Amino acid sequence: MSKVVVTGMGVISPVGCTLDSFWNSLMAGKSGVRRIQSFDASAYPVQIAAEVTDFEVEKYMPAKDAKKMDPFSRYGFAAAIDAWNDAGLDPDTIDSERAGVVMGCGTGGLHIAQKAGMALPEKGPRAFSPFMVSQLILNIVSGHIAIKYGLNGPNYVVTTACAGGNHALADAMDLIKRGEADVMLAGGCEGSINEMGIGSFSAMRALSRDFQDEPTRASRPFDAQRSGFVMGEGSAVLVLESEEHARKRGARIYAELAGAGRTCDAHHIVAPDPEARQAARCMRLAMEKAGVTPSEIDYINAHGTSTQLNDAGETKAIYQAFGEDARKLSISSTKSMTGHLLAGAAAIEAVISILAINRGMIPPTINYENPDPNCDLNVTPNHAVEKEVKVAMSNAFGFGGHNCCVLFKGVS
Repeated sequence: MSKVVVTGMGVISPVGCTLDSFWNSLMAGKSGVRRIQSFDASAYPVQIAAEVTDFEVEKYMPAKDAKKMDPFSRYGFAAAIDAWNDAGLDPDTIDSERAGVVMGCGTGGLHIAQKAGMALPEKGPRAFSPFMVSQLILNIVSGHIAIKYGLNGPNYVVTTACAGGNHALADAMDLIKRGEADVMLAGGCEGSINEMGIGSFSAMRALSRDFQDEPTRASRPFDAQRSGFVMGEGSAVLVLESEEHARKRGARIYAELAGAGRTCDAHHIVAPDPEARQAARCMRLAMEKAGVTPSEIDYINAHGTSTQLNDAGETKAIYQAFGEDARKLSISSTKSMTGHLLAGAAAIEAVISILAINRGMIPPTINYENPDPNCDLNVTPNHAVEKEVKVAMSNAFGFGGHNCCVLFKGVS
């Protein structure tokens, strides 16, 4: 069975829209959280988010095309273009019927839905644009990417909330391993920062209401003073190929996507299982599929949302999955800087895990100021650390109890 390797990556994020600017921000502990600029949030209990601020949409598409896309599609489409270019792919030299796209997305076209909903009382049926359906539906982002490059292979979107990006990577890996594709673009995207997104997540009290006047301090995974996550937006897309295909065309290889675990808590619609049994099993399955032992894992990019339940539960899961090796691990939650990109988070964090392998650095968990005895692992507090990383795991746990962990290995 062929190995699956990563040959290209693209990122649109609150802390940078190129791989280098993104990574440099993380290494510097730079937060992308600020007071919301895209709408007047003064009447909302939550007025902060991690917005994408330096995205130049005209680099990727004409303005008339951008107007026909909701932000989630723009971000995913742009990240895919950057990943494609980074991989050095040429549509004329690959078999289009053996190349496809799998993306993760959770909320879809919130902006177009909100726009129509607000106009409906005044305009009635005239509130609906002929482009509304194609802006709203989640699968359209994979469609846009396939149309751009003429990819006729497997094409769909996974919707498993915050685990969606990892599920997309795992599915794409499986398609290549089963011999159904040679090349897959896979990742996640989200664009949920508007009145509807902030208002609805605020109403369920999932978002942090603390540090509204000090936004960069609000996302604080594993810290005892954590009080909820901070909404982020953006996308990451990875190019996956069979090793044979990549080496035949002389591609640069970042890492091997060596394994994935998929489980479900089957416990609660939003709260994780406090016993963390299935999150732990998910990590064990990823290691089993990749053929590695707990002692071989050098780094975990944690789901680490900055909520009380998630961070304590994930700590418990890591102890269950790794036993005595848990204390030797380097762990960080980069959501402390990027905010939580929902389905885009796992894809962004897969890129971070690969860059940790390539660049020999562990990104920090910033805002770690008050140790929590329930989160007593090495979370790389506040400053990046130099370390050789040969094997890295990235965790993603979503509403509905969806768990997916992916594992990357360095390639010589």
